[in-house]
Amino acid sequence: MTVKRNEASAAGEWRLGDRVVKRMGFGSMRLTVRADRERAVAVLRRAVEMGVDHIDTAAFYFSPGGILDGESGTVRYATELIREALRPYDQGIFIATKVGPDPRPDGGWGEAAMPGQLRRQVEENLRRLDVEALDLVNLRIVKPVGPEGVAERFGALAEMRAEGLIRHLGLSNVRVEHVDAAEKVAPVACVQNAYAVDLRRHDELLRECGKRGIAFVPFFTIAGPSREAGAGDGDSGAEWRIARERGVTGHQVRLAWTLQQGEHVLVIPGTGDIAHLEENVAAGALRLSEAEMAEMDQRR
Repeated sequence: MTVKRNEASAAGEWRLGDRVVKRMGFGSMRLTVRADRERAVAVLRRAVEMGVDHIDTAAFYFSPGGILDGESGTVRYATELIREALRPYDQGIFIATKVGPDPRPDGGWGEAAMPGQLRRQVEENLRRLDVEALDLVNLRIVKPVGPEGVAERFGALAEMRAEGLIRHLGLSNVRVEHVDAAEKVAPVACVQNAYAVDLRRHDELLRECGKRGIAFVPFFTIAGPSREAGAGDGDSGAEWRIARERGVTGHQVRLAWTLQQGEHVLVIPGTGDIAHLEENVAAGALRLSEAEMAEMDQRR
């Protein structure tokens, strides 16, 4: 599939907060994996050149041990890479970030951040991105918690929203009852959960978000159950048979299947490689037939 300059528009658009964005976005997590800062910056700039206007990041996306700076040992954050690549920001760029887990120096996640720690993470995002207000902040839940616990933390973010530090709020790694509790505190612009053709435990939540007009933003869409380990290059299964017949990749088929789950679904595939980025963006133009969708659904 040939990638054109504004290819991201082929996936369509959906409202995220008070903005309409392309349904084909970009996730920045994997930018901190490779020891090549210039390459990471180039990937971000290429994404925007292709029309991507929804960039996803987090306070806890960083390079353990300073991998991006080689021997210097300086920890580099995805938010800092975004600032370096894209500032001054085009008015069309929408940057969504996440707070919640208190990150450990080794790159792991500690306990859930309390309200005071959430403020620190928000302030760090503001500083590293070099913005006066964050477009959207998702509250990431990392350990089992009841609706009351989510409402308390969401309330802390809502206070910062009232102060003008945040424009919109969302949730990540949650259930329907968490969304119910949060909506009693402040509007929920999006829900960001793990979801893929072979990772379907949030089917109900995806449909409920559609009913409420909330954007559903899945992660691990390509990696599926492999999660942080990243996507494999298998050659079996429905997506690979369809891919061979269509002359595309299995990863592109997985993205196309996800986009066809609803107009409110926004994908944010991440990569540190320009060629893979172009493949992912091109998948926005791929439309699967009813028969192909049914074949994919058999993976449940």
